[in-house]
Amino acid sequence: MQTYDFITLLGPTASGKTGFAARLAYLLDAEIISADSRQVYRRMDIGTGKDLADYTVEGRQIPYHLIDIAEPGTKYNVFEYQRDFLEVYNDIRARKRRVIVCGGTGLYLESVLRGYRLSPVPPDPALRTRLEKKTLAELTELLRSYKTLHNTTDVDTAQRAIRAIEIEEYYRKTPLEDRPFPRFSSLTLGIDVDRETRRRRISERLKSRLEEGMADEVLGLLAEGIDAEDLIYYGLEYKYLTLYATGHLTHEEMSARLEIAIHQFAKRQMTWFRGMERRGTPIRWLPSPLPRLSETADYLRRNGLAELADSIDKKS
Repeated sequence: MQTYDFITLLGPTASGKTGFAARLAYLLDAEIISADSRQVYRRMDIGTGKDLADYTVEGRQIPYHLIDIAEPGTKYNVFEYQRDFLEVYNDIRARKRRVIVCGGTGLYLESVLRGYRLSPVPPDPALRTRLEKKTLAELTELLRSYKTLHNTTDVDTAQRAIRAIEIEEYYRKTPLEDRPFPRFSSLTLGIDVDRETRRRRISERLKSRLEEGMADEVLGLLAEGIDAEDLIYYGLEYKYLTLYATGHLTHEEMSARLEIAIHQFAKRQMTWFRGMERRGTPIRWLPSPLPRLSETADYLRRNGLAELADSIDKKS
């Protein structure tokens, strides 16, 4: 008998979690809620790794949510994610469908799994003016005075660091709004990929995406009038490709630095997921390689998930 509200599938970039989530959704008649902080943006497809083709399984389109819901240049945040998650989750459950949450943004995942209570943080122009002359190193040290930096993407750029300080300063001065978030129960599965395999996949995928036209995607966003600093704010692919597009890096420099940055990002993701376990979120780690569609039930049963495998068998 199912005793959880949804299945969560998490893992580092290039772990194959999206395709596996789609196959599970196909077998369980479920819908997928994305937990990716950059895939929310429209027209940012190659750089964020949306891999939308993965959502078609055996000719069936698997419904997915919280992808392509915000315009590039805006700054979608975890408060908005919680709000949108609840709306989508309640709609799916009202239609008697199962839910799979899939993603790699640890903060978004943990905000739902642990029921963070958040309130929206408005801009503070005076604070921004005071901080705008500080270096990234100075901003990083200032942010450390507020909290332990679990999420190092907060200090990828000065703009991100200033926003993070703005949020922390607001919470320091303002009591949390009484905004209860439901406590969900989740069967949380993690994709365990060994370091060398993960590094190889990241390198291969980066090469493929550059060949697919990832640089052209960024050039198109800039041509729309989206500010270069706004794209740099999104980090990783958009940071380095924007620096390349604006003449600050050569193609070779961009490619090399971006590859290193993605490897470092995947390592930080795994650090976050291990931290989630220490903070009380049980994660059942599943070994790679992941199974093909017809092998999924047997794979789950071999890895101690007989109840989930039985659910698949009953559906088929």
